Amino acid sequence: MKNGISNESNLRRNRNNKKGVKKTKRFKLLIYFIIFQLVFSIATAPLIVFYGPFATLKKTIVGTAMSTFKSQYIATLFLSKKQINDILYSDDSSNGNASPITSLEEDLKKIKIGGHDSSIELEKVDGRKFTGLMLVVHDPTRVKIGYSSKLGTVGEKTSQIAKNNNAIGAINGGGFQDKGKNSTATWTGTGALPTGIIISGGKLIYPKEDVNYNQKMIGVAGITKDGHLVVGDHSVNELLKNGVKEAICFGPTLILNGTVQTRDSNGRAIDTQGANPRTAIGQRADGSILLLTIDGRQGLQMGATISDVQRVMKDQGALNAVNLDGGASTTLYYNGSVQNNPSDKFGERPIPTAIYVK
Repeated sequence: MKNGISNESNLRRNRNNKKGVKKTKRFKLLIYFIIFQLVFSIATAPLIVFYGPFATLKKTIVGTAMSTFKSQYIATLFLSKKQINDILYSDDSSNGNASPITSLEEDLKKIKIGGHDSSIELEKVDGRKFTGLMLVVHDPTRVKIGYSSKLGTVGEKTSQIAKNNNAIGAINGGGFQDKGKNSTATWTGTGALPTGIIISGGKLIYPKEDVNYNQKMIGVAGITKDGHLVVGDHSVNELLKNGVKEAICFGPTLILNGTVQTRDSNGRAIDTQGANPRTAIGQRADGSILLLTIDGRQGLQMGATISDVQRVMKDQGALNAVNLDGGASTTLYYNGSVQNNPSDKFGERPIPTAIYVK
């Protein structure tokens, strides 16, 4: 009798062991399948993104990657230069070689200057895919261009440039060369060498040598003595002749005479950079200056496209507006501290220029 019970127990144990082995095998197969799916998805994702039928996704990813030197490898690893241009300028005739479009002349008479109070407002900007901050400066004559005290050697943080000028507020300004001083390596730019020009206090600060006063500067953001914001493509001679006392360059021009711009002066579409942190300056009809920063590259918030920035500026009443350096440079300083969340892992980034409020 005991032997019968013992045999039955052994059989039951064997059956349970076999079931356990089968469950273990099924679980392992499930794990292997999940791992395979992950590896397969990772391996094929670039092919789907860059060579698939999803044109908008493709343009967004490529534009975002190509907008900063540090991430361009994401696109250049899989695409040729021609393929990148075809994707970015797919809406342009002849794949980016469209005929130049004559830009409108800025009509400064539409901007009424004078009778402003000295107030400044810090407002939150909310979009579906981004958050940002805007300084509204009611007296435009308070807006100036500041620059690194070590210009040509190294840049300084937006907050430091603001403090150097006893400013109450500031945003980052124009771009800078990717290469550091006396360096041939890329990704080493320290904010020492700005791109374009710097006019501050009515004087040409940069460049000091080999200046072509008649060369058109792209994406100018200038302020005249009486507080008009000048945008568009202008030479140094044009700017100084028209009373511009402060100026930097980046671009593209976003809004001109109340009209949202879709192409640059060469006829190319301007919204090709994907979603990124953004900085921009605009002016309302009443003369108020709008200083905008939009955060990005953090969590699920990648930032804003050029079209997003145009919508924000248009909704805020800007008649003229121009894009400034963005990405890791995007910073808004106000009332003694940085108010936004710069995307650089070290916080504020050294830059050559800032737009500050005296």
